[in-house]
Amino acid sequence: MLSLKGVVAGYGGGSVLQGVDLECAPQTITCIVGPNGAGKSTVLRVISGLLKPSSGEISMNGEAIADRSPDEILRRGITQVPQSHALFPTMSVRENVLMGGYLIRKQRALLRERLDMVLERVPIVAARGGDNAGNLSGGQRRMVEIARCLMLDPKLILLDEPSLGLDPRSLAGVAGLINELNQAGTTVLLVEQNVRLGLGLATHGVVMEGGKVRLTGTATAIKDDPEIASLYLGGASGSSADGRSSGGPKTETTSV
Repeated sequence: MLSLKGVVAGYGGGSVLQGVDLECAPQTITCIVGPNGAGKSTVLRVISGLLKPSSGEISMNGEAIADRSPDEILRRGITQVPQSHALFPTMSVRENVLMGGYLIRKQRALLRERLDMVLERVPIVAARGGDNAGNLSGGQRRMVEIARCLMLDPKLILLDEPSLGLDPRSLAGVAGLINELNQAGTTVLLVEQNVRLGLGLATHGVVMEGGKVRLTGTATAIKDDPEIASLYLGGASGSSADGRSSGGPKTETTSV
């Protein structure tokens, strides 16, 4: 569904991404993990058109999108929930969700149909629809942010650290919603600082460091790799007794 080949991008003349190759298959959850400054969020920005790559290719279902504007990319079924809370706090929950349907605002029947779908999938929108978004808890705000992007019935959702700042109960709710959306056919690409959560949700994993992809593989194989566990999981891994990881992630370079 999504393919990045040799993508180089950065800010102010510098390159954060140093030739990124990445693929997402349809109806999967792919999680990007890695240290701060690895370029994880920058990957999402170039996919959504908020940052133009200086070189490389980005395609969605075989169509090149690297030179497309953010609204054109939205129309092609890619939506993004940013890392920082991005609701309008003085607007109601319902109004915030409807803003997600801005591109289809003149199609009143379709807008109503999408809103009904969101109300069914994300109950907090129905329960707190008339409340100001600024009065919601962190977990509730994250749910509404995801609900808003559903107004365009996306094929691919980009999630930038959805667990950030959430308590365990809220975290469970957000993780459950991500799973439900994926099971309903939506492809998900997420960046996650909570490595256990992200790889636990995902079908596929990507490890980035220094603006490059270092490892790719199934999420289970990456999570159970002793080296990944040592670097990102505090030394605990699900590897076998002889210390070998199960499934063997693909190594892009010799070492993480």
